[in-house]
Amino acid sequence: MWLKDFCSRVHPLRAISPVSVADNTAAASQIIDTADYEGLVFVLATGSVADADMTTTVLVEHGDDSGLSDAAAVPDDMLNSGRTSGHATTPEASAAFQFDDDNETRKIGYHGDKRYVRLTVTPSGNASAALISAVALLFGARRQPTAVPPV
Repeated sequence: MWLKDFCSRVHPLRAISPVSVADNTAAASQIIDTADYEGLVFVLATGSVADADMTTTVLVEHGDDSGLSDAAAVPDDMLNSGRTSGHATTPEASAAFQFDDDNETRKIGYHGDKRYVRLTVTPSGNASAALISAVALLFGARRQPTAVPPV
């Protein structure tokens, strides 16, 4: 029954609208309010990555102020990338992309103790178009079903 009703238990929100980044400008997500949810997963996606040596770094920040004026980097023990040992050393590194990651997805989960969360993807060595987007998937809704459409 739970899997059949998964849709009523999650809440997707736009994090980073699809964008073509042609330099090293950071793409910051919307600030996600986690009130009434147990946590969230950012799902990141790339389209074409044109530059032959582009890499990205991923940063997840949290805070209690709705504008994140108190933003602080999330400690690794409050993040989860879903990857096992033998891969990148931190959850943020596991969620990052590089030049040969065309049309791929990554994920990074947050289960921290702050109400507001933001994701930032920063390219490096990028002189061509890199298509990036992200969705925040809130889970563990304390009130169900979740809103349709998501607000």
